[in-house]
Amino acid sequence: MGAFMKKQKVFTQGENPLKKGKKAIIIAFVVIFALVFVNNCYYQVKEQEQAILTMFGKVLRVDTAGLYFKVPFVQSVHKVDMTTHGIGIGYTIENGQNITVEDEGIMITSDFNFVDIDFYLEYKVSDPVAAYYNSENPDLIMKNMALASIRNTVVNYPVDDVITTAKGQIQSEVKEKLQKELTDKEIGLTVVNLSVQDAEPPTAEIVQAFKSVETAKQGKETAVNNAKKYQSEELPKAEAGADKIVQDAEAHKEARIAEAQGQVARFNEMYEQYKLQPYITKKRLFYETMEDILPELKVIVTDGNTQQLLPLEGFNN
Repeated sequence: MGAFMKKQKVFTQGENPLKKGKKAIIIAFVVIFALVFVNNCYYQVKEQEQAILTMFGKVLRVDTAGLYFKVPFVQSVHKVDMTTHGIGIGYTIENGQNITVEDEGIMITSDFNFVDIDFYLEYKVSDPVAAYYNSENPDLIMKNMALASIRNTVVNYPVDDVITTAKGQIQSEVKEKLQKELTDKEIGLTVVNLSVQDAEPPTAEIVQAFKSVETAKQGKETAVNNAKKYQSEELPKAEAGADKIVQDAEAHKEARIAEAQGQVARFNEMYEQYKLQPYITKKRLFYETMEDILPELKVIVTDGNTQQLLPLEGFNN
């Protein structure tokens, strides 16, 4: 009987560690579950973040920086980065060097030339809910919109203006178009800044062609300047010659008028004499006229019946 009790006691003592182990496992599980539960009861939003709180897919609110509580396993939190980001359009940066992306940077201008133009776009999230839910990849959509706006703007300018004086106006127009497109499509992003990084001909051959064009332009300007110089020199001479011709014509006109007036006066005087003595005046006019005509004529005298005509030569022949 004593031996049996001893064995029973030993058996009872062997069960206690097993029960204690199970209990410890249960306690550990409960602690872990409690920790997970408690950990899912709150969330922290950083300074440059905003958090979207949802329940069963429905947006409840948007939280800014701070510590917040939520219902574990029922409500979800989606954090959105609100800092400003930047991307290159027309180039990428590899190992500190700018690498041209031809599909993005090379564009056509209004005078049907090609130009390689690069932009740097800075943007940030303006509407966390729209940026998270309205599109799968808002950054890519915004970049494609930016490319479309750039092409639609650059095509309105000649290549010389794109490369030189129109950069500020181009980036202003592109920014305005892109911001309007983002607002209309409700992407949830906004443009912070857009700037032209560089604009140049796309290939070495075109660069050489542009140099030739610039040389031709300089030659054109030289020719124009020489022409203006020649004009400034010759125009006064031509004007002086024109003035002399006009003056000579005026003098000839006055002389002819004076001569005509003199002839009229002489004719009037003769007419007055003719009215007084018509016969004598008529004879005098006849003789004066014959005096003027006969020296130039070869006179032949005939009686109308002779077969031979004798010329009457002047006495001084």
